[in-house]
Amino acid sequence: MARELNRRDVEILGKLAPELQELICQGSGLEFRSILPPVSNHFARDDLDLAKRLERLSVEELQYISALVEDGSESLGCLAPEAAEVFFQVLRNKISPEAAERARVAYELGGCD
Repeated sequence: MARELNRRDVEILGKLAPELQELICQGSGLEFRSILPPVSNHFARDDLDLAKRLERLSVEELQYISALVEDGSESLGCLAPEAAEVFFQVLRNKISPEAAERARVAYELGGCD
């Protein structure tokens, strides 16, 4: 589901990718519509770097993203399976196995917006 990022989304995106200069995807020329795909696809060097970036988030920030994933507002469909697994592992470790499983189900049901 395409959405416009709100202030909280932008703050979290900036925490995950401090090198971010603008909210425009260089490949498509369109504004980013989610938090995790730009970090994974444009800023993280690899899965280990993605994990380190996600570990920067507080439990509250991860719960916020998890809730967006569950309601379909945050798209995971554009994440490579390996990157999605990194996200699920961070959720499992910092939130709960149940939160990770709900995100996994959303990932498996969703597509790339």
